[in-house]
Amino acid sequence: MVSLNYDGLIEKLAIASGLSKEEVDRKVEAKCAKLSGLISKEGSAQIVASELGISFDREKLKISEIVPGMKKVSLVGKIIEEPRISNFKTKNDIEGKVASMVLADETNNVRLVLWDIKHIALFEEGKIKKGDIIEVSNVAIRNDEIHLGSYGDIKISNEVLGNVVKEKKIPEKKIVDLQSGTNAKIRAFIVQMFEPKFFEVCSECGKKATNNECLIHGKISPEKRALISLVLDDGSENMKAVIFQEGISKLGISKEELNNTELFVKKKQELLGKEFFFSANIRNNAMFNTTEMIINDVETIELDNLIEGLR
Repeated sequence: MVSLNYDGLIEKLAIASGLSKEEVDRKVEAKCAKLSGLISKEGSAQIVASELGISFDREKLKISEIVPGMKKVSLVGKIIEEPRISNFKTKNDIEGKVASMVLADETNNVRLVLWDIKHIALFEEGKIKKGDIIEVSNVAIRNDEIHLGSYGDIKISNEVLGNVVKEKKIPEKKIVDLQSGTNAKIRAFIVQMFEPKFFEVCSECGKKATNNECLIHGKISPEKRALISLVLDDGSENMKAVIFQEGISKLGISKEELNNTELFVKKKQELLGKEFFFSANIRNNAMFNTTEMIINDVETIELDNLIEGLR
C-alpha cells in the first residue's frame, strides 16, 4: 500500500512540473528500480523532484505531504497535546532542554521537537500553548518527526484550520518495503518470541533509571518495566521487533506471566503463529547494522472489519 504522504508528494510534483501524476509516478518507479530498491518511493520521489528542478525549501506543506529527509520546510498546525519540556545533560556535562508536542492539520498529525531554548521559552512563559495554531519554518523531517533548531522559527499563525486529525494515520506496509526512520502498520505473524528482559524507569518522567537515580529527578523509587524481542513475518520478509510494557499487555501477556518462566513459556506457545496488526517505528540497529521495529501499538485481527474494508 502506498503511503498517504507519497500520494501528496506525487500530486505536488505533478503540479509543479506540468506532468501528469502517472508520468511522475513512472519516473519514481524507474528511479526505485535503478537504485535496486535501496531507498523508499518517497526518497526516490525527492530525487526525481531535484532532477526536475523542484525544491520544497521554505514551501508551506500539509503534514500528509512531508517525508523523512526534507529540510527547510514550513507548515501550519494546531497543538493538540500538552507540550512536554525536559532537561538533559550531554556526555560532556552540557545542560540543555528539549520540548515535544503533537501538531495537527486537516490531513494528519506529527510530533514536533524543539531544541532551541529561545523557542522553548515561548512555552515556558505561556506565549504559546496547547490549542494554539502555529507556523513553524525551516524545519527538518527526521524519523517521521519535525525537528526545529536554532535556525528555524516558530510563531502564532492567523490561519484558520478546519477539523484537525487527532488520530495519526499510519500507512500499512509489507515488511520487505519498510525503511529505517519511518512509521508503518504491519499485518504479521509472531514466529519467534524471546524471554522478557527487565529494566527500571523513573516513575515521574518514564526515563531509564540507574541505581535508583534519574538524571532529571535525582533519587527515586523506580518502576520495573519489561521488553520482549519478537520475530515477525508477513510472507514478504521477516524482521526482529521489540515490544514494551503497554504493547505486551495488548498481546494478552499478564504481569504474572512475565514474572513466571513456566507461565510465560505456556503463553508464548499460545501466541506463536498468531497474526496481529503492529504499529511500529522502523529504525536501524547500529550495533548489528540491521533494521528492526519498535512496536508502539498492537491490534487484534477482526475478520468483520477486514471484510468491510474489502467492499
